[in-house]
Formats: sequence, structure tokens, C-alpha cells
Amino acid sequence: MKTAFLAAAFATVSTCVLADADTYLLDPSHSQVVFSYNHLGFSTTHGMFSGFNGEIQFDQENPAASSVAVSFPVKSMLTGWEARFAHFMNPDFFAAKEGDMISFVSTGIEVTGDNTAVITGDLTMNGVTRSVELNAKLNQAGTHPSEGKPWAGFDATTSLLRSDYDLGKFAPYVSDEVAVNISIEAMKAD
Repeated sequence: MKTAFLAAAFATVSTCVLADADTYLLDPSHSQVVFSYNHLGFSTTHGMFSGFNGEIQFDQENPAASSVAVSFPVKSMLTGWEARFAHFMNPDFFAAKEGDMISFVSTGIEVTGDNTAVITGDLTMNGVTRSVELNAKLNQAGTHPSEGKPWAGFDATTSLLRSDYDLGKFAPYVSDEVAVNISIEAMKAD
């Protein structure tokens, strides 16, 4: 399975805070995961998750020495249609309760270019944890024009198989494969 869920700095997990890494907190108002899947061959359906909580230990000089840990509520899903949201939260899919979270913790990194990397990490969703890969890109790191402090922005892509997370109901008619696009902003912690 090829996946990637949460783009944040070029990440490698470490159990301690790295000396040259700065702590960046995710900006929940400018961070989202957008997903899409084929519905019965008739359309491509989209949804989004938001409500992020997490931080990046970002070493801009040595991205491989960075790490990321992010989580967000399952019930932060936006589908654009209330009945679809309710269906995704029922036992056919998430059987979600208040407080159920999706999380990603980085475990490794391969720098692939001046501003690109493959981030490997553990994605936990619906009670299942699997290793995933994010094809990530640093969009920009610098001083935020209105906040006046260091800021960083990242995009990442991957694909997931719903069935890997016990969410495969109606496959293959509704595609098992889900495309994932991530975009986040993070601010340097005070």
C-alpha cells in the first residue's frame, strides 16, 4: 500500500527534541486533508478533514533531522452533504464517536530534492495503524507577512486503500483507493 497522510516538515521521528530543530505548531485554519474517490464510475467525490493539532520539529538546514506528529478528529470530516457525513460516521465505515482521532507520526525521511522528500510514518485511522509514505514539498519557509514570525508551508500527496483500515464497504464499486492531498501551514512556537 502506498500512502501518505500529513505533510509537515521533512520528517524523521525521534524520541527526543533535536538540538537544531525548531518547534512549529500547525495552523488549524490553514491546514487540511482533501480526499477523493471514484463513486460507481459516475463521479469523483471529494471530502476534507480539518481541526488539526500537532507540531513539527523542523530543521530547515537538515530536513532529515525533522519530525512531525499530527492528529485530528474523525468528526471534523466535511463532505458537503449531511447524509453522506452521517453515513461515513455509522458502522459501515468509522462508527465514529466524539473524541475518535486520526493521527500520523513520522518514522523516516528520504530527501529527494531541494524542497521535496518522501516522509514515512505511522497512520492510525479507525483503530488500525499502517506505515504510509507522503510525497512532500516545502512550499515556503520564512517570516509571515502579517504575523511577523517564522512560518512554514508544506503540501503532500499519497493514496490509501480504504480496506487497509477496515473502511472498505462497497468496494470495488466505490473505489477502494482514495487519493489524498494535504496542505498545511505551521508557525514557529514562542
